[in-house]
Amino acid sequence: MTNHEGLIVEQIQIGPMANFTYIIGSSETREVVLVDPAWDLEHILNRVEDNEYTVAATLVTHYHPDHVGGHFFGHDIAGVADLVSTHPVKVYVHKLEADGLKQITGLSESDLVRVDSGDSLDLGGVLIEFLHTPGHTPGSQCFRIKNTLIAGDTLFIDGCGRVDLPGSDRDAMFHSLQKLKSLPDDTILLPGHNYSKEPTASIGTVKQTNAYLRVHDLNTWRCMI
Repeated sequence: MTNHEGLIVEQIQIGPMANFTYIIGSSETREVVLVDPAWDLEHILNRVEDNEYTVAATLVTHYHPDHVGGHFFGHDIAGVADLVSTHPVKVYVHKLEADGLKQITGLSESDLVRVDSGDSLDLGGVLIEFLHTPGHTPGSQCFRIKNTLIAGDTLFIDGCGRVDLPGSDRDAMFHSLQKLKSLPDDTILLPGHNYSKEPTASIGTVKQTNAYLRVHDLNTWRCMI
């Protein structure tokens, strides 16, 4: 799909865990970034080629192998390292997630651009803002582009990412969700997995229907999560 205001948004469900990979870019220049490319790179790159896009970068929400590739439950998952080997673009990762990403994927430091919350990437006039949203992992990040939010495993339509994994932090997740719920109600949420009946929803709708966004008190959150 192509969003308003010249923004390309392609949502691709891929892999056995209902992951979403995203193609985001400028409809004017046809430059795009790939967000969390994994599992079936041939399919993803065929979409790029069919639409005559040019891949300018890769963005990583967090370093878990189902999003970036690597060894996972006895399986070798294709991901960003395989992409970089054929399309030598930079991989944008939060600075707290970079070392973990290198360990999981085998990428080198020269492959990465370490970013912080509030940094941005200008892609053919389309500005991508990086938002640090720790909780699921220490360096989880979301990407805000115009009125669209790619949330990775921080926020789903009906839930949020797990906080019982190594590196998770339930209190940090609470504060990250408070940050996201402060976005304008017409912001379109694009999650990291297809865990709901609908693949997208507005932040305004999610604030009404997602129990984790209806919690306003940290102590209540600690009892709930």
